Amino acid sequence: MTYPNWLSQRSYLSGDRMALSFQEQQWSFSEINDLALAYAGKLTALGIKAESRVAILSKSNPQFVFVMYGCLHLGCEMVMLNERLATGELAYQIDDAQVDSILVDDVLKEKIVSSKVILFSKLDDTMPVRCEPEKQWQKDQTLSIMYTSGTTGHPKGVRQTAENHFSSAISSALNIGIAPEDIWLCSVPLFHISGFSILMRSLIYGMGVRLYEKFDAKSSAEEIHNGTVTHMSLVGVMLERVLSEMEKASVQASPRFKAVLAGGGPVPVAYMERAAACGIPVLQTYGMTETSSQTTTLQSADATRKIGSAGKPLFLYQVIIDKAENPGDKGEILIQGPQVTPGYIGKFAERNVQKDGWLHTGDIGYLDGEGFLFVVDRRSDLIVSGGENIYPAEIEKVLMTHPAVREVGVCGAASEEWGEVPVAFVVLSKETTVAELLVYCCEQLAAYKVPKRLSVVEALPRNASNKLLRRELRAWL
Repeated sequence: MTYPNWLSQRSYLSGDRMALSFQEQQWSFSEINDLALAYAGKLTALGIKAESRVAILSKSNPQFVFVMYGCLHLGCEMVMLNERLATGELAYQIDDAQVDSILVDDVLKEKIVSSKVILFSKLDDTMPVRCEPEKQWQKDQTLSIMYTSGTTGHPKGVRQTAENHFSSAISSALNIGIAPEDIWLCSVPLFHISGFSILMRSLIYGMGVRLYEKFDAKSSAEEIHNGTVTHMSLVGVMLERVLSEMEKASVQASPRFKAVLAGGGPVPVAYMERAAACGIPVLQTYGMTETSSQTTTLQSADATRKIGSAGKPLFLYQVIIDKAENPGDKGEILIQGPQVTPGYIGKFAERNVQKDGWLHTGDIGYLDGEGFLFVVDRRSDLIVSGGENIYPAEIEKVLMTHPAVREVGVCGAASEEWGEVPVAFVVLSKETTVAELLVYCCEQLAAYKVPKRLSVVEALPRNASNKLLRRELRAWL
């Protein structure tokens, strides 16, 4: 099975429609396609061709989009590099991926030491040569490769195929719907699946993208209030900051604004309630790099009734809980469907991704009696204290309901007596005491779940997608 080249097809079908806007600039699908063809010609002149494996390191700006789309026209495999990584971390991924070339935004050139580097400025100075864009893509053709965040051990390079991205986009559309006037606010990184999948939906749906180089809570709140965008993807901490801006300005979401898709871990109930007061529908989602974005999403109709749930599987997917016999039994979340990666590259190329046909996620969750998924925590973050399992997210959820707490992160600390005990780090929104917070925990948690240490900090460690890095919390200990 093949797909038509999405860039060419979208330009042909709705070329005049707005495809991308950034600050005060905007481009139609036809204009973006022409720019992508020009970049494909430049890349060809520099020796890059079909099936070349090309790493890209860039800020989330329009040139990044045009370079990526040029690579798509040529049929390259794109290794998306995280701009927040240190030089050594990037070197590991580049070596592991065995890339042919590294395309680098000039402002990040100090991060890469390699003879394979091609700066964006060199691309701009290169005269394009004639090249024929790929007319069709095989469904198993690898379009992108993204490295997992590496919670434990070395990060793994995850392959994402045309079928993976297409099934993800179609399943999402069947769940939340699409309309010609939709514009997605993208302030999540383009090198991450959350940002890259927005671009893929744009090409497949004919949807406009409002691009931000980095997250801006105040501007996002203004866009939502003014109705200049219809959707936004974010994680819990970003949602809280947008809500704070809207509450400060005493404004509501425009009726044109349809939904926030919130991923990256459970969203505190307090945030959901504040969002509802601001007129923002929040659809909690669950997905990962290995599933090319969301696998389950909570629909608007169930949002209030099932607060805290990540919803049901999208139309083409299945989710089960390993070894669960009854609703509510906790276990590892297993996933099946055409969005699941066919495998890894490099060091982990031989690893079997789908044991018995199912992706073993490493995440802990349960399905309720109606089949709604509740994600409890990462299995690797589980705290085992005196033989009892403690899920950090459970403690975080309680602390997040305290009016003085803005953010919280919980991890396990070594204990001679218990093996491990929970400790918490909190960012405050107003003054309170550690003693008050611990009393608050004692009122709502079993004694063994109450943090044995609680520290007030200025900020929590987060990755480029604003996900909490519990391994960094453990390093703080």
